[in-house]
Amino acid sequence: MNAPQSRVSALRHWPVTTRDRLPMALWDAAALAAAMDGTASGAFQVSGVEIDSRDVRSGDLFFALSGENTDGHTFLDKAFANGAAAAVVDRPAPYPHILVADTGRALEALAQAARARSAAVRIGVTGSVGKTGVKEAIFAALDRGSRGQAHRSVRSYNNHVGVPLSLARMPVRSEYGIFEMGMNHAGEIAHLTDQVRPNIALITTIAPAHIENLGSMEAIVDAKAEIFAGLEPGGIAVIPADTPYFDRLRDHALRAGAKVISFGSAVHADVRLLDAIPSANGGSLVTADLGTTRMCYSVAEPGEHWIANSLAVMAAVRAAGGDLGAAGLALAEMGGLKGRGARHRIKAPGGKALLIDESYNANPASMRATLRSLGQTPATRRIAVLGAMKELGDFAPKFHEQLATPLTEANVDFAILVGEEMRALALHLGKGGVNALGKGLSFAHCNGPAEAITALEEFGITAGDAILVKGSNSVGLGRLVTRFVDQQFGSREG
Repeated sequence: MNAPQSRVSALRHWPVTTRDRLPMALWDAAALAAAMDGTASGAFQVSGVEIDSRDVRSGDLFFALSGENTDGHTFLDKAFANGAAAAVVDRPAPYPHILVADTGRALEALAQAARARSAAVRIGVTGSVGKTGVKEAIFAALDRGSRGQAHRSVRSYNNHVGVPLSLARMPVRSEYGIFEMGMNHAGEIAHLTDQVRPNIALITTIAPAHIENLGSMEAIVDAKAEIFAGLEPGGIAVIPADTPYFDRLRDHALRAGAKVISFGSAVHADVRLLDAIPSANGGSLVTADLGTTRMCYSVAEPGEHWIANSLAVMAAVRAAGGDLGAAGLALAEMGGLKGRGARHRIKAPGGKALLIDESYNANPASMRATLRSLGQTPATRRIAVLGAMKELGDFAPKFHEQLATPLTEANVDFAILVGEEMRALALHLGKGGVNALGKGLSFAHCNGPAEAITALEEFGITAGDAILVKGSNSVGLGRLVTRFVDQQFGSREG
């Protein structure tokens, strides 16, 4: 047999694996009807799942969900105009569809079917601070190591609708699935983890977010620890070693039958920080002890909090059987997410200024971390635009006032404080005080983002400035970011 014939013969006898027999389409009509106990109007296939008609793309399955104020069925025309291949409805429709009794319950049923049909290792991520960034970093690491076979919840789809939607979108061929879980009240994560049934459950950081609803730090710990209740038998709990609530978290995990892996700087940490030094790109060069091996890797994201985040990522990737080398490369290449650390170079007189977009979320711990990072950022002047931190209840005045110390320690030259809750900090700063260089901190207190934009324009941005924009999403500081990035054609840092 000559060489060409030999190669043809080899191709004909190429081994077919179980994975090769899996469907390429996300769902077909028969599988959808079976999963949701519905009736298909005909044969079709879909490539995606969507709940917002504005986000529908060609080939999507549109769920016509009904809420308190809206009914998804009124958006069917728009969904199909945008390219929907079919819809899930609770009443007859003039489009390809699956008819079910309740579209909301049908979405949860489809999520369970997606979980059941896939052999993917599922990782659940929660915490008070950093869960979206850590989720994205774990995804980047595992996706790189598996050559594109990782899946995750997009954006911050971490609630009672976002989690089942993310599960329903998971391709059957996925090797890994990473799902973010959020909460405002006790019991919410218990419901979400029961849907995901993770093999690995990770808690990033415990901080006084949502303390207005939960009442104490201990109650926050207990609510986050609900994630362990959904672990599959033999599951792994990944928890922070440096938190004062380590023992409480570990006890929750052990009672759930989990194997515990901890990360941090503490001597008892299983994934332990040995050393971290600043790198030339503003990130860090990290050396970590993983028990049986040591690793040195770069973290592109700046700030001490990302050093801790990287340890959590390494712990999760190792627990999932992923490629640690690929994880190191992914951490070295990650850029900040919109509203969660994205860095933009914007036009300013004399050159460029740096705008750091942290406008999506804020609590006392994340405020301190990002202000510390701002203080470590080389700049001619440092400007902090800080929006109110929500859901702090009676603790709000104290937590806002306490930001005075990290502001002065970061050598901030000008602070713009936005929202009624920031009045406590403004009053405190108004009493005087100087930073480490002996300079007084200038500030302005604004009611909303429009006033904040005016205050920043009046102060003036010059070349070499570093501007941090951080606050709870409801404050609306994303408008300020848009004003100074999009309208000035700022470029995002790589």
